[in-house]
Amino acid sequence: MLQYLTIPVTAFAQNCSLVWCDETRDAAVIDPGGDLDRLLDAVAQHGLTLKAIWLTHAHIDHAGGTGELAQRLGLPIIGPHPGDQFWIDGLPQQSAMFRFPPALAFTPTQWLADGDTVRIGHCELAVRHCPGHTPGHVVFHSAQAKRAFVGDVLFVGSIGRTDFPGGNHEELLASIRERLWPMGDDTVFIPGHGPEGTFGQERRSNPFVGER
Repeated sequence: MLQYLTIPVTAFAQNCSLVWCDETRDAAVIDPGGDLDRLLDAVAQHGLTLKAIWLTHAHIDHAGGTGELAQRLGLPIIGPHPGDQFWIDGLPQQSAMFRFPPALAFTPTQWLADGDTVRIGHCELAVRHCPGHTPGHVVFHSAQAKRAFVGDVLFVGSIGRTDFPGGNHEELLASIRERLWPMGDDTVFIPGHGPEGTFGQERRSNPFVGER
């Protein structure tokens, strides 16, 4: 069964998630934006073996620590979708603009597309391409665990901002309604910032995509 631990990192309190198979203790880290020593301490405390980095998108608070972590541990970088290539290319400028530590450049080991799957131990998660916040944003969904790691697509009571380069408000709304809602009302989502919620609650009450 899939297990996970969410660790807020960087000055932006970005929800980095460690996800692992409880049988094999193999783990992946989703969106290592920074504070790598804190993340690696958690890996050690839980007796995990880190096998991969998974990225939802390439904004600095989500991807800033990726290059360094991959280099330090020899990890493959899985994702995001190729639509975020320009955000990866711009990580040094993002670092300077938002006063983050300098980010190492990287090239993903594997780009992701809608309908792909990623695996850690015995646990498989589906990949959905959910553009709008960024063109190459993806979401990781475990149907078995009823969990979705949605990055900055959806928040409790809100949605991702679309005023950055490549953002598209209508595309974001369509991603949520067409890609996230079918995962089921009882699916718990882990957003890129803030508390967890359920898709059912957001369908009922979210002021941007609610159905009432």
